[in-house]
Amino acid sequence: MTIADGDFLWEGSADFKDASNTADFMRWLQAERGLHLSDHEALRAWSVDDIEGFWAAVWDYFAIISDDGYDSVLESRAMPGARWFTGSRVNYAEHILRREADHPDRTVFHHVSEVRPLADMSWGELGSRVRVLATWLRARGIGPGDRVVSYMPNVPETIVAMLAVTAIGGIWSSAAPEFGVKTVVDRFAQIEPKLMFAADGYRFAGRDFPRITEIEQIVGALPGLETVVWLDYAGSGARPALAGVDIVAWEDALSGPAVPPESFRYERVGPDHPLWVLFSSGTTGLPKAIVHGHAGIIVEHYKTAAFHLNLKPHSCMFFYSTTGWVMWNSLLWGPLMGGRVLLYDGAPSHPGPDLLWRLAAEVGATSFGASPTYVDTMRRQGVVPKDICDVSTFENVFLAGSPSTPETFAWLREAVKEDLWITSQSGGTEFCSGIVGGTPLLPVHAGEIQTRCLGVDVRVFDDAGRELVGEVGEMAIVKPMPSMPIFFWGDDDLARYREAYFDTWPGVWRHGDFMEINARGGCFVHGRSDSTLNRFGVRIGSAEIYRTIDHMEALADSLIVCIEEPGGGFYMPLFVELRDGAELDDALLQQIRTRLRTERSPRHVPDEVLAVPAIPYTLSGKKMEVPVRKLLMGWPAEKAFSADAMRNPASMDWFVDFARRRGAKGEGLYRNLAGR
Repeated sequence: MTIADGDFLWEGSADFKDASNTADFMRWLQAERGLHLSDHEALRAWSVDDIEGFWAAVWDYFAIISDDGYDSVLESRAMPGARWFTGSRVNYAEHILRREADHPDRTVFHHVSEVRPLADMSWGELGSRVRVLATWLRARGIGPGDRVVSYMPNVPETIVAMLAVTAIGGIWSSAAPEFGVKTVVDRFAQIEPKLMFAADGYRFAGRDFPRITEIEQIVGALPGLETVVWLDYAGSGARPALAGVDIVAWEDALSGPAVPPESFRYERVGPDHPLWVLFSSGTTGLPKAIVHGHAGIIVEHYKTAAFHLNLKPHSCMFFYSTTGWVMWNSLLWGPLMGGRVLLYDGAPSHPGPDLLWRLAAEVGATSFGASPTYVDTMRRQGVVPKDICDVSTFENVFLAGSPSTPETFAWLREAVKEDLWITSQSGGTEFCSGIVGGTPLLPVHAGEIQTRCLGVDVRVFDDAGRELVGEVGEMAIVKPMPSMPIFFWGDDDLARYREAYFDTWPGVWRHGDFMEINARGGCFVHGRSDSTLNRFGVRIGSAEIYRTIDHMEALADSLIVCIEEPGGGFYMPLFVELRDGAELDDALLQQIRTRLRTERSPRHVPDEVLAVPAIPYTLSGKKMEVPVRKLLMGWPAEKAFSADAMRNPASMDWFVDFARRRGAKGEGLYRNLAGR
């Protein structure tokens, strides 16, 4: 099937649209606010024009629980420094668990891993365990403002721990157990935790990974740590040797008497009280410790779950994620709306490439989430979900993590379901939410993100700060969002925060992505602006290159970068991973160049094509274009990337050697950048 960007693919029926949460919200706005908004674009335009009115409506529509309401929705529109819902006292965990009373016996989590078989947890079980653990934490002296960290897999115990910590006003932070010691210490040492939840290991692709030694080293680097709650998950039966640190078994921490809901007191805190600390990818330098507040995350998550994913009490959400990615925090969108979530810990394609589809179908998932990279892998391997499992419950597929292509959209319709809402969304760890995303009220066009998210005044600017329509430019947010970071931990004067996002245009958030908004409001995110290809001033999205060469049978994978060189020159190499038996000979080189020249443009043809043993990826499945680019610009390896943040660390060895052999012509540029 031939398909191009912008081709019409699908539109929901009138009944589907009318039954959506967004349509219900619009009816509520007319009844309660006297606002007649005729369609989605009218709603979106109002939401960014009157951001105070919109977020006040979200607060009321979802009946946010607060001691005394709030004094003001937004004190000022300054960025950074905007303060939302001042005077309120709220708690994130309370909003998740208030659904327990509606149906305590109904399932909230389906959970399965390579260690454990598929099982369920009810709302009543979840609420009971959270209250018992929270009460135990209080008795151990954990209270508002104390940092509690986790080195645990994606299992129910981790979510129970997070809700228990946040229920009593503690500050949560999580690292995935596949992270190496340095990666974890770089994160946790910044926030000086008092208690840590840890598991003895995990299993991935059939292989066991003990974590005893790693935990000993991590704990040894955290001098303020007092307690480790130990989960014997992998079944090793071993415990680490931790001098001066109390080790408590998970079962013992949960052994206290039952705490009825009416006897438990949630610690309602100010709107800017830190909820959790998330970290940037950590591919360069010390990761940014991004702090979110309770109120901002509560309203932002309600908005996203309801209006951009259309989750409802009958819904079952699944998104493949580890506990080290922002999407893990977003899994609670399902329970927030009274629905279910499927948790999976393990390799996404073990023992077979169709595993995730089979698991999702088995529990009746309605929303299937994955990265476009994963979906493209399924397409390449010939997986056809509709032929191997019951996809009748699937209502949408939620794509996030990297740009999607028209081919990805087309494959999902052909291989999964024709009547399927395909929603590609893009946001960031900075917001724990989306910037551009989906809506059930608009058509789906191939390769296109349907809309800008409600309440997010995102625009496209050129280098001079002028707004662009129908052209590629920098993604910019010109008004505050409730879930923007309150601050970076340890960045008391907001200097690092300002430098990261507000240096280019004071008062305007520069996100670091190249983006395009077309005349109908459809959005295209073309990747990080510092990894976008620049051929003598013409910007090219790397996705354009991949879309062409990914269909070449001789190529298993590829990565392209472009670097600026002294004197105004550019160097754009294409690195290719060959399939078994293939050879990068003159014929294949000519084929690559011809296809790029004819299907794209002469500017898309690389300066050089090089065969590599493997393409490097982050743990969350993103190609490491930026670190490779930095290596070629002369950055030292230890500053260009973190091996602990990689899925396949050995794959970077070739690039390090190549940059050294090539003689980093851009090392002067590196010195200039590093000295800023």
